[in-house]
Amino acid sequence: MTQDDPLIAPANPPKRNLSRGMKSLVVLGVLGSASAITGLVMAGRPGAPIAMTADAATPLPLAARLVSAVDVAGLPKQVVKAEGKLERNETLTGLMTRLGAPAGEVNAALQAVYGKDLIDHRRLRPGLAAETFVEDGRLTALAIKADADRSLLVTRTLEGGWQATQLNAKLTPSYKRVAAEIDGSIYNAALKLGAGDQQVVDFAAAFAYDIDFQREIHPGDRFEIFFETFVDERGNPVRHGEVLYAALDGKALKRGFYRFTPSDDGVSDYFDEKGESATKFLMKTPINGARISSNFGTRRHPISGFTRLHKGTDFAAPTGTPIYAAGSGTVQRASWNGGYGNYIKIKHSRGYETAYAHLSRYASGLKSGQKVRQGQVIGYVGSTGASTGPHLHYEVYVDGKPLNAMSLKLPTGRKLAEEPAMLAEFRQHKEAIDLLRNGGAAGPMAAITPREASLVSP
Repeated sequence: MTQDDPLIAPANPPKRNLSRGMKSLVVLGVLGSASAITGLVMAGRPGAPIAMTADAATPLPLAARLVSAVDVAGLPKQVVKAEGKLERNETLTGLMTRLGAPAGEVNAALQAVYGKDLIDHRRLRPGLAAETFVEDGRLTALAIKADADRSLLVTRTLEGGWQATQLNAKLTPSYKRVAAEIDGSIYNAALKLGAGDQQVVDFAAAFAYDIDFQREIHPGDRFEIFFETFVDERGNPVRHGEVLYAALDGKALKRGFYRFTPSDDGVSDYFDEKGESATKFLMKTPINGARISSNFGTRRHPISGFTRLHKGTDFAAPTGTPIYAAGSGTVQRASWNGGYGNYIKIKHSRGYETAYAHLSRYASGLKSGQKVRQGQVIGYVGSTGASTGPHLHYEVYVDGKPLNAMSLKLPTGRKLAEEPAMLAEFRQHKEAIDLLRNGGAAGPMAAITPREASLVSP
């Protein structure tokens, strides 16, 4: 706010004659859209938390106007507004006090937010924006931009307590398609064309059972990611959504997947054009971003010096790298196991078992007898036991016999071709996505192809 703002008191304001001696409460509005908040908390009535949808441009303003109380003499008081962003290792309380608000009042105000689980203070990211409004050294209100499409406003009640108001922007789903030839990495290429981190992660998850992105992606391979994106009423992009279609056309694999949620079980998965699930019984590699440092087979052990069967595959990775359960099952063991060091063994159905060795530590709460789901973090890379450096030693057993996980033909997931009703439902869904991918009238779409952008990964 500036000194020219009519809502900021002038240096020598004229006296006002009031018909009654009373004070007005805080009135909050959204910048650029006075109709965003239609309900006012009237004098003499205790405030109550409300949740509403704000018709506002994004980024959603934290708070646009703050009208201070008018005392019985009719002299409006000056409100000092300060804004800033959360720094690394800083708390919300620390940010607010850095902006000039009293720490004790900030803590009390934030309890109105934490008490309703409107934000998780343990998962705050640097860059989160906030504003404080202080009147004569006393905190009047604060605002937090919790998400790209959601802001939190906290104001005083008549009783001196605090109330939290949540404002959500009205968003319209749209769609975006990025497609390119790979020159370096899919991650770099996709981000250059407008995809986000989560879209690349979802793309990788769809193909995690079929291909090793570290070793089986080659220059000249092509990819496509078609995903949701949400815009505000002015068409400004706010955030990205689910990946609806993912395709890879390369030397090692040529396949496309559609995200589909069958109506019978409500479980979303990726299915190819024939209706076969991308999900396999076991993941090919239970770790991301690692390189194979030793393959399955006979070898001379680097510590003992004996030549013997190496029953698994070693993945070199930094200490602390997450390790995932290759498939759903029951933990048989999560304890020290001699040369294996910290060790986990999971029993799956159909006679399959998987083992994970040399861990630095286990996931919190993991223990024998616990059921785990595929892709769940079970531990972290380390170098415990007979190990020459941080890595994951991964083994797969079928009916008690160790097999090479990298060449194992794994059972597939759900096949809709075996379920006529679900296959018909999937085909209808697939046609709708294909229409959108090709710029059909089902909704707006932004298409970016290599002809429109140069892709050279750094």
